[in-house]
Amino acid sequence: MEIKAVKFRKHGFYSQPFAFGGEEGPDKFDPSVRYHGSLQNYLIDTGDEVILVDTGLPAGTPEEVPNETSAAYTGKDICSYMEAFAALGYKPEQVTKILLTHKHSDHSGELKSFPNAKIYVNEDELSAAELQGIDNLVPVKFTDGAYYNFPACQKIQDGIYLIKAKGHTNGNSIIVVEKDGLFYMLHGDITYVDEALYANKLSVVYDDVQAARETLDRVREFIRNHPTVYCGTHTPQGYENLEAKRVMDLDNPVETVFEEFDFTKKEATGKYVCSICGYVYDPAEHDGVAFEDLPADWRCPRCKQPKEKFNEA
Repeated sequence: MEIKAVKFRKHGFYSQPFAFGGEEGPDKFDPSVRYHGSLQNYLIDTGDEVILVDTGLPAGTPEEVPNETSAAYTGKDICSYMEAFAALGYKPEQVTKILLTHKHSDHSGELKSFPNAKIYVNEDELSAAELQGIDNLVPVKFTDGAYYNFPACQKIQDGIYLIKAKGHTNGNSIIVVEKDGLFYMLHGDITYVDEALYANKLSVVYDDVQAARETLDRVREFIRNHPTVYCGTHTPQGYENLEAKRVMDLDNPVETVFEEFDFTKKEATGKYVCSICGYVYDPAEHDGVAFEDLPADWRCPRCKQPKEKFNEA
């Protein structure tokens, strides 16, 4: 069995208030501290099956143009998700299963590109706008009991488990792959950066803060009791941990390399992109109303985040 990262954006960042401020509030943290960001999802090749964990941003999603006040920036395109997938040597028809961590489009954007895949998704996510019009969804009810300290799981096959992990979204899930005595935890947004895992901090993005806290506590307890390789979506430490088979040690964090970013103004298109779910606000689709002219209390129609979570595109 092999686990591979599907890398499609690099040189992004997540500010400390964004990555740490979910419980105490973002104002308690330093906005000038920016952690390295990226975008990657994962692929599991069992030898018999090709299984994806999430499917990247939709093709054509524009890059963002961040500024000094941007809380988050998903990064510059390396290539599209489908190009990154193809670069690993696979074809869409080979994918038999997709295990979805949650609905947001940086995780679900290319679900329709895999015609033979069954898409396993927490049944609580089925009403999400991102999943409408997709016929090959398999609602997961987590009927296989506890997985160690996690109360509910679904066994996908020997050594691969989909685990209920509510909080970031109400249908959020984690995938654990058992391989060669290690536990590879492939997650969406339990944390955006590994620094938040070490510091025991929640990001500002969640549907249910109490559930997000319970999930993070379980993740940290699991890591303390099992040799775990922690593979996230939004930090290059996700694929670095995978490639180094790095077992997390919560008492000895990996040294942080802070992101130094050049905010030289780049040409913008008038569009804005939600840095949380990837929704693109295009004035041409909203009677010509510029993003800047939207009411201060306007929120992303998809993930309900406020205007401040958007960057120019």
